[in-house]
Amino acid sequence: MIRAATTADIPAIHAMIRELADYERSLEDARATPEQLRDALFGAHPAAFALIAEEASVEGGPRAVGFALWFRNYSTWTGTHGVYLEDLYVRPEARGGGHGKALLAELARICVERGYERFEWSVLDWNEPSIGFYKSLGAVAMEEWTVHRLTGGPLRALASSATVASVASPNPNRAIPLSN
Repeated sequence: MIRAATTADIPAIHAMIRELADYERSLEDARATPEQLRDALFGAHPAAFALIAEEASVEGGPRAVGFALWFRNYSTWTGTHGVYLEDLYVRPEARGGGHGKALLAELARICVERGYERFEWSVLDWNEPSIGFYKSLGAVAMEEWTVHRLTGGPLRALASSATVASVASPNPNRAIPLSN
């Protein structure tokens, strides 16, 4: 079963993020706290959304076996929002049970229902099982595109060179003019 995450799912989501980071050989980089997740998913201005894949446990109740964490993006080319899938994870013991496909299908349904024209995500180039799975669904690798990222010192250095002060908008639907 796939359902929207609730605040009660924060511990399970946090644990699965750490499991995913370990699988991706980056556990030391997974620094998000449960409190940060709670704020990002359920705070006054949610920045992301999550779905939970559940199955019955030996104790009889449902158990979270996977999650998808996503946020809206926007395409200037199509003039529509889209979905960017930040993380998709299914616990090893639950793989092969259709949970990953069900999570992706629900996100695709959200896209279609809301008129979003793109559903995008990144995958590590060495993760052949996931790449094969995504291709089997009809996903196409964006071969000509390369992801770039600024973090740490380079991010701070670029920020310190900014000459225009900006103000975060309390209303994300309203632009705030930039001033010097």
